[in-house]
Amino acid sequence: MYLNPIISYGVMTKAMALVLSLLVCLMLAGCENAEEVIIIDQPVSDGIIVAMGDSLTAGLGVPLDKSYPALLQNKLQEQGLNYRVINGGVSGETSSGARSRVDWILSMKPDLVILETGANDGLRGIEPGLIEKNIREIIKAFLDENITVVLTGMQMVANMGPEYLSAFNRMYPMLAAEFNLKFMPFFLEGVAMQPALNQADGIHPNEQGYKIIAENLLPHVEEAIAMRKEDSSNSDR
Repeated sequence: MYLNPIISYGVMTKAMALVLSLLVCLMLAGCENAEEVIIIDQPVSDGIIVAMGDSLTAGLGVPLDKSYPALLQNKLQEQGLNYRVINGGVSGETSSGARSRVDWILSMKPDLVILETGANDGLRGIEPGLIEKNIREIIKAFLDENITVVLTGMQMVANMGPEYLSAFNRMYPMLAAEFNLKFMPFFLEGVAMQPALNQADGIHPNEQGYKIIAENLLPHVEEAIAMRKEDSSNSDR
């Protein structure tokens, strides 16, 4: 649902067509909390990771085992990190919807949360200040429970206007720095605007696209796990 904002105004017609497609897709995907959160039920010994987000996390249009949470779990296990990765994606969700189900995510007792949210807000033109407030409160709720957070950044299409674009894109790195989070600057890095890596809507990654997303996320999650273990070790001394 997110497009690289570096789109020249010379191809604005194409960009606007993509935005229209995005909005139609949002309606087809459903309203906030429109689908059940899917849990990948696998043995776990090291901990639980919850991937919290919208349809990009839920894996709309691909089999469950090809969504990024499933692929990430496999990659972690290949590295000897036996974590269960729970798919907590809900198609069509905004940051307000995500904030409203924080308690439900907490009930899963996660050690780490990967947070991907905000692009549906942006496509609807929701005030960046409200999006930032929601994301900040989500992060604080998890940190208050000693849950490590990996934040993934989003980018908005250029035709939302330069001021909106600037405000939207800068809030993710700002929040990551404010809370000293492990940060993946752009969730769709290397995937957005690549036809071979997306489904027919040009928006949602296909199986190959999700492989790249999982690969890109892996080092950030590994670093977060290492940081968590180090903090735990220091607190035990």
